[in-house]
Amino acid sequence: MKPLNSTETLTLVKACITEIAPDADFTDVRPDDKFRDALALDSLDFLSLVELLSARTGVRIDEDDYPELTTLADTVAFLVTRTG
Repeated sequence: MKPLNSTETLTLVKACITEIAPDADFTDVRPDDKFRDALALDSLDFLSLVELLSARTGVRIDEDDYPELTTLADTVAFLVTRTG
């Protein structure tokens, strides 16, 4: 996997969330909002998101990494760092 930039990664994260939660509306979700709460993702949705992000980016995401996937900004930073 080639290194990702922040813009590409944000697009990827939103696309993955939309696959899991097709009704997800990012209109009022700011980069530092806790997206699980803002988009009403339950724990199974979150685990599906982790698996999808890992598959799409080639980044291994362990349970210890979950706290770094709280906001869109944190998730993007985590993935950019790991692909870079």
